[in-house]
Amino acid sequence: MKNLIIFTFLFRFFLCAAQSETDIQLAQHYFTSGEFDKATSYYEKLYTSQSTKVYFTRYLECLMQIKDYKTAEKTIKKHISQNKNDKEIQVILGQFYEDIDEPQKSIKVYEDLLSSFSNDPGEIINLYQLFIGKGKFDIAKKVLDKGKKIASYYPFNFQYADLYSLTGNNRLMLEEYIDYLLIQPTMAETIQNAISSRVDLSQSDGKDYLILKEILLQKIQVDNSNFIYAEMLIWLFVQNKNFSAAFTQVVALDKRIQGDGLRVLDLGTICLENKSYAIARNCFNYVIALGIDNQYYIESQKLLLNSRFIELTTNRAYNQSEIDATLADYNVALTRLGKTKFTIGILNEQAHILAFYADRASEAIIILQDAILIQSLTDIQRAQLKMQLADIEVLKGDIWEASLLYMQIDKDFKFEAIGDEAKYKNARIFYFDGEFDFAQSQLNILKESTSKIIANDAMHLSVSITENFGLDSNYTAMSWFSSAELLIEQHKYLEAYTLFDSIQYNFPFHALADDILFRKAKAMEMQGKWPESCLLYEDILKFHPKDIFADDALFRLGDIYEQILLDKDKALEYYKKLAIDYKGSFYGAESIKRIRILRGDKNVEEDIY
Repeated sequence: MKNLIIFTFLFRFFLCAAQSETDIQLAQHYFTSGEFDKATSYYEKLYTSQSTKVYFTRYLECLMQIKDYKTAEKTIKKHISQNKNDKEIQVILGQFYEDIDEPQKSIKVYEDLLSSFSNDPGEIINLYQLFIGKGKFDIAKKVLDKGKKIASYYPFNFQYADLYSLTGNNRLMLEEYIDYLLIQPTMAETIQNAISSRVDLSQSDGKDYLILKEILLQKIQVDNSNFIYAEMLIWLFVQNKNFSAAFTQVVALDKRIQGDGLRVLDLGTICLENKSYAIARNCFNYVIALGIDNQYYIESQKLLLNSRFIELTTNRAYNQSEIDATLADYNVALTRLGKTKFTIGILNEQAHILAFYADRASEAIIILQDAILIQSLTDIQRAQLKMQLADIEVLKGDIWEASLLYMQIDKDFKFEAIGDEAKYKNARIFYFDGEFDFAQSQLNILKESTSKIIANDAMHLSVSITENFGLDSNYTAMSWFSSAELLIEQHKYLEAYTLFDSIQYNFPFHALADDILFRKAKAMEMQGKWPESCLLYEDILKFHPKDIFADDALFRLGDIYEQILLDKDKALEYYKKLAIDYKGSFYGAESIKRIRILRGDKNVEEDIY
């Protein structure tokens, strides 16, 4: 008997559940198909059995569609009585009266809401957001105004700023954000993010930029002792990339508060990232001038030299006086800091500039040989010095001395990136010397390198050897080509071009044609001849769009136009072509990343196409 009762109960339960599921499906079907009269009966049944907000909303919508306003009004009032603390339902009632053209009743509902809420900021903000959600900005402001009176201890600046932004009053929005800074200085970064997401500050003649600048300058004049406004002004100049003005302000601020130069150092780092090298150096020199006892002295000294190094090796547009000024800075720094394990990076950069830009390779070799003997160097530091020394030996023409150094590094760091780099460079030594088979065997190993860059470079050189070695009876073309590559490494560009031209003249249909264009383009880059290099890369795309260097050419074009020629639209064009036409490219992920940066995408997952 007991089992029969349980069975009957379960049977009825599942029958009711099945019926409820059927009602839901039918209600949804009729609602979607626009048969609201049929949907209404099902949603009424569902709402009666379960007065959830979902069923209430759907039922009310059906009633409005079939114009049963009387039932709709009763239903809303009933739901309010069951959910007295739910302000949203009361806002819905006010909206209902507006929809059926009974404005007096609507006004009464809203007035009741405005007179009934407590001094709880959470409740005030919630009601404000309900009216914002309905697009009722005037009433939303009344909520905030009253909230500000009855909950005066709570700052509603963010809500006011949000309201003014929605209503297009950017001046008042910016004033609210800046006023909040005085209350909560620790929220500066949050406020900066909010402002930059709502207005464009990139143009120096832009309306919002000028308004914010005016507001901040007025605040500084009124309260010069509060440096939070000065910091915001510095931030504003940085957003506009007006680094000169930012430098003036940050130095004035640092002096006023008798700071330690950290703010100036941070600005210098930002300038360096944005390739504003002269201002970056001004920043670092300011911190250095604070004295050797300053905690940021050594870091500033290193960054000063690094800015010199990056500008010289990236732009490659330099004259002798600029090289001399750069080397003078290195000498001063090393005199101050000494030659220790802590200045190995400076010594390495100094040697690189001497050898590859000042044509003083012998001096560079002496510097590196002495640096290798410095006590307490780490193994990786000593290997880095040896790598630079080997590169300079190649430049001088002593390729087998370079090979010995590369082999030492390869042996000591077999399972690390620096070891793979040394193995690759050593493979190139044999390649330069015409030992193509041995070079190929080393390159095949490196195709599996954990360093994607080394693996990609090894793959390119390996493919070049495979495709071109032995295509003519005496291997002349490939030998000339590898010799020309060595000449480029040694900065003997005219001799290299002569060999390249000889290949094209004597072997006009040789598969090395795209390789020659690519090597010539890279050589032009090494000399800082950017327009000439771009023309050669364009020739690769024009005459060899399906060969191995096509995606490399596209990426180089994009990089040159972005970083050197500062034509973002052109750079974007090349990166897009690379991402779309060469989806399997090694440069695919990086090109997509750069597309998003250049477009200023806020959502990194946004479709680039």
